[in-house]
Order: sequence, then structure tokens, then C-alpha cells
Amino acid sequence: MTTSRTSDENLRAEVRRADEELVAEPVSPRTVYRWGVAGALGVLTVFLAYRAVLLVTDILVQVLIAVFIAVSLDPAVRWLIQRRVRRGQAVAIILFAFVVVLGVFLLAFLPPLIRQGNRLVGDFPGYVNGLRAHSPSLRSLEDRFNLQKSIEDFARTVPAKLGHQALSFGQRFLGALLSTLLILALTIYFMVDLPRLRRGLVRLFPKRRRRAVNEAVNIVIDKVGAYMIGNLIISAIAGVATFIALEALRIPFALPLAFWVAITDLIPMVGAALGAIVCVIVAFATSNLWPQTILVIAFFALYQQFENYFIAPRVMRNSVQMPALAVLLAALLGGSVLGLVGALMAIPIAAAVRVILAPVLRARDEEPAGPDSIQPDGAD
Repeated sequence: MTTSRTSDENLRAEVRRADEELVAEPVSPRTVYRWGVAGALGVLTVFLAYRAVLLVTDILVQVLIAVFIAVSLDPAVRWLIQRRVRRGQAVAIILFAFVVVLGVFLLAFLPPLIRQGNRLVGDFPGYVNGLRAHSPSLRSLEDRFNLQKSIEDFARTVPAKLGHQALSFGQRFLGALLSTLLILALTIYFMVDLPRLRRGLVRLFPKRRRRAVNEAVNIVIDKVGAYMIGNLIISAIAGVATFIALEALRIPFALPLAFWVAITDLIPMVGAALGAIVCVIVAFATSNLWPQTILVIAFFALYQQFENYFIAPRVMRNSVQMPALAVLLAALLGGSVLGLVGALMAIPIAAAVRVILAPVLRARDEEPAGPDSIQPDGAD
């Protein structure tokens, strides 16, 4: 006991002497110079790291998109694995199905699009006159608001504007095509090696936290995959239903409009309205106000309710339901960072974070309240 007390007193004395020496020793110019050099090196390191991140921002975004697509398709891969299909074969099957669907769509969509596009660029004024003669709604709208001269002037200038923009559009198209091919290649690699990547991510954490991290990673992958697969199914149903309705009403461009509706239906909150507005405008410009245009409006109004209350609850039953405000905020934040892709990625990620935080918040709510804790209103 005496020895321990003596050791503590000696330690305190040494600490006291060290403090006195630090206080007594004046700060020399050399010390100040060393501090300045260390601070400048720290700032320079941070700046170089920032510049390096800016230089590879495009690559990082493509890698992030590829990881997100791989995680989104992982439920389909695991479904095939449960049917005794190897992971590499499952990835090949999904890739083959994607290529087949894309090829069928291009064969059905590109020939009429190219034909109509050539006719539109070659004789845009004649195309507008044909629309005017075919559509009583457009002719009535022109007469009411005196729009004929403005439309004719716009029709005469459109071919020249399209010619000037053709080169820049081709360059952007080639850049987008190369980015798409790179994302596709990265997605395939991530899909094949996703289990190994998950294990490697978990091993980065201390052993005492690996179980919790592994559960969190599994939750994120499951929720992101369930949300995106469900969202794709709902969008496909919307596109097929739109195609059938527009074909039944004899609205031109039914196939591209249905594809547009399927794409915009992926956009949270405003996507369905955006797709419907374009279809209504085309119906109004190419057919009669009654019954075609009115029936198109009625179709989208009824289908949206059917999708919200019947299709979505059944397709999304395994995903996390989020409040409308949380969906809107997540979409806005993701869209401000990565555009449309960010808006699509933000919602399932936010849903997964909500699932991860739910047990933590529940545990805090179940903790016994102390004497100084604030009680809810109405509590004794």
C-alpha cells in the first residue's frame, strides 16, 4: 500500500515538473517555423486530395452507379442461385435477358423512329400542316390564340437548328455510349464478386463490430434490391398498360410514348405525372379532343390510382415504406448530387438507413427514464 502511494506521488511530481518546464521554456522561432511547415503540409495534403477526387469524379460516379445496379440485381441473382445455378451462370443469364429485351426494343422502336425522324427533319413545315389538317384540336387552338404564324416560323427554323446541333449531339451520344459500356462492364464484375466484396468490407471493421456491420450490409443490399426490382416491375407494368391504352385509342407513337412512361415512372413523386403530360400533349396534337384526348386523361388518372393502391402495395410488400416527406427529401438530395440517377439511388438507401436506425431508436425509447429526464406531455 505504501509502495503504491509513493509511486503515485512520484508520478504526479514528474508531471508537475514537465508542465513547469513547458511553461518556462520560451517558444523559439525554430519551433514556430516547424509548426508553420507542418500546418502548410497538412493544408497542401488536403488540397491535393481534393484535386485528385475532382479529377476522378466521373470514374467514381460510374463506379457508384455500377455498384448500385449490381446490388439492385442481386435478388435476381440469388433467386437463380437458389435454383442450383452458379453465380457466374446466373449473372450471364441476367445479362443475356437484358440484351434480348434491349434488342427486341431497338428492333421495334428504332425503324419507325428513324423513319419518322427523317420525315420530320426533311419536311417539318409539311409535317406541321399535316398535323393541323388531322387534328381539329390543334387547329382550334391556333385560331383561338393566333398561333399559326409563330408555329410556321418555328417550323421553318427547326431543320437549320437541328443541323447545327447534330455534331455536338453525336459527340455527347458517343460519350454517353462509352460511359454506359464502362458501367455495364463494372456492373458485371461487381455482380460476380459481390459476396467477396461484402466479406472484404466487413473485415475492414474491428472484430467486435463485424456482426453488426454484416447485418447492416445485408439489410442495405436486401432493401435496395427489393426496392429497385419492385420499381422496375411497376414501371414495366405502366409501360405495357400505356401501350395497350394508346393503341386501343389509335394514338400515334404508342410505342415510344409507352417507353417514355415506363422510364419516367421510375422517377419518384413526379415521374408518373411527367409521363402522362407528354402523352396527353401528343394525343391533343394528333387526334380529337373528344373522345381520344379526354379518354387518355381518364386512363392516366384511373391507372395512377390503381397503381398506388393495388399494384405498388403488392409489388413493394418486402420493401420499406417511407413517409412522403422523407421520399421527397431523399429524392431532392440525391438529385442535387447525381441528377436522376441520384434521385433513384437516394430513396432505397434512405429506406435501408431507416431500417438500420430503427432498432437503435427503439432501444433508446425502452431505456428507463431518469429523475431528470423530460417526460412527454400528459405523462405523470
